[in-house]
Formats: sequence, C-alpha cells, structure tokens
Amino acid sequence: MDKIHSFIKKLKSFDIVVIVFFILLTILNIIFRNDIPQWKLFIILNIGVIAFSFALAYFEDKWDNAFWRILHYWYIAPLIIFTFKEIYFMIKPIRGQDYDYLFIQIDRWIFGTDPTVFIYQFAHPVITEILQIAYGLFYLLPLILSLFLLKFKRYLAVDYTVFAVVYGFYLSYLGYFALPGVGPRFTLHDFGLTDAELPGLFFTKHLRELTHIGESIPTGTPDPINVVQRDIFPSGHTMITLIVMYLSVKFRSKVRYFLVPEGILLIISTVYLRYHYVIDLLGGFAFAAFSLWSGKFIFNWWRRKVGKEEIDFSKV
Repeated sequence: MDKIHSFIKKLKSFDIVVIVFFILLTILNIIFRNDIPQWKLFIILNIGVIAFSFALAYFEDKWDNAFWRILHYWYIAPLIIFTFKEIYFMIKPIRGQDYDYLFIQIDRWIFGTDPTVFIYQFAHPVITEILQIAYGLFYLLPLILSLFLLKFKRYLAVDYTVFAVVYGFYLSYLGYFALPGVGPRFTLHDFGLTDAELPGLFFTKHLRELTHIGESIPTGTPDPINVVQRDIFPSGHTMITLIVMYLSVKFRSKVRYFLVPEGILLIISTVYLRYHYVIDLLGGFAFAAFSLWSGKFIFNWWRRKVGKEEIDFSKV
C-alpha cells in the first residue's frame, strides 16, 4: 500500500484531471456501448492514456531531467485534441438532440435579434482576415504563455497554467455533452456561402478550412451539419482564452501585452465568424470563472497531498 501511495504521489495535478476524465469517458463508453460503435477501441485507448500519464510521472520523478519534464508538460497538447475527437464520436449517439433552438431563443430574448445576422452589416475583408487569424491562434495561446513561464523557470506557475487549461478544456467538454449544438453558421446562415459572404484577404480561406478539418467537415463533406462536432456551449474558445488572459496578467508575464489584445479579438471573432451564439460566450465566461475559482482549491489540495509547494494566490 505504501508503494502504491508513493507511486500516486508522483502525479501532477493536471495528471489527476486527465486520469479522472478518462475514467469518466471509459464509464460512459461502457454504459452506452450499444450506441457507440467504437466503444471497445475507446476503452483500450483510454486505459492507455491513463497508463501513459502514470508512466510519465514516474519517469520524470526517477530521472528528473529536462527531457522527461518537457514531455510530461507537453503530452497534454495532443491529448486535448485526442479527447476532443473521442467525444465527437460519443456526443451525438448519446444525446441525439441539438439545442440550437434554445440558444437562438435566448440570444433573441437578450438582444431582440440574431447577433451574427446583425453584425454582418459591418463585415469587411480586412476585419474578417484579422479576426480569422486571431481565431486560428487559439490553440497556441496556452503554449505561448507556458513557454514564456518556462523561459524564466517559473515551474510552479507552469504547473498551474497547464492544470488550469486542462481542467478548463475538460469542463467545457462536459458542457458539450449537456447541451450539444452546431452553431449559427449552420442554423442562421447558409454554411455553403460562408466564403462568399465573409471573404478575407490572404489566409482566411486556408485557416477556415483548417478549422473545418478539425471539426470533421473538410471541403466536399456531404451534409456537413449532420457530421460537424457538437461543441458550441460553452464557447471553449472564449473560456480557455479568458483563462490564459487572466493567468498572463496574474503571473505578471510580459507576454500579456500580446495575449490580452489577441484574446479580445479572438472572443469577438467567435460571433463575427458565426461559430457561436452570444449565449455561448456568456457560458464561456461563467465556465471560466467557475474553473478558475474551483481550480485553485483542487490544485493546492493535490499539492498538499503530495507534500509540494502550494501557490499563494493572494500574492501572485
């Protein structure tokens, strides 16, 4: 028992989030195995992810060198993408219903109109280009902040940043399960006319196509509304961007002078580019606030459990 306890203590806080979430995904695959054709494959992969998390923690503790430390941090990046794609195969079979009608009604109740339709009158190729680039930088923002913190060997801040981002992503994925939807580019606009109605200059079309590929609807996909990822509420782009912006300011990192204005543009882009309803952004704000509030307790609780330094959030 002591050896097991000692082994578990090698895990970082973000490892705990990964392990708990993949246990949850495994349970869901078992419960809904009659609805998810790939359930056996996912269970095997999930067990592999859990084992890999334990292995990385063990090897970093055993050899304590830069290679294992860096690998332990950065395995999270592809893992978030992998998780995103796994839930793609789970949400529609499990839930079977989209809630866009609800999001549309809420937006109309708040604003008296559809925000994406209203904002279209201000569309311009220059604006579209800027906002599509800002949107396309989303996955780089946590990496940029983490790299700047690592550059100055602020390892405790990096640990918390990685934890906060992983915890935030996985909370948003729970939101996708609760209230799946496809977004206004499908429900309020003609998806096939997006390039014609929102043209950019140089990079817009290519960045838009990359986004479509990530959501399983590359060019030429028949009936894309039926196969696109259900991932609009809360807006994960808004939620994670807010977390990164907040932490860049909280940790007084100089990269905040880039991350804050970039983050503001990114959040605006989610509506302008028709990916989200405004209620999705409000959900992203709420989820980000809850994630940051609850996350600091979970992070320090685990640090105490393993006998490591905690973060004094009143002083950073």
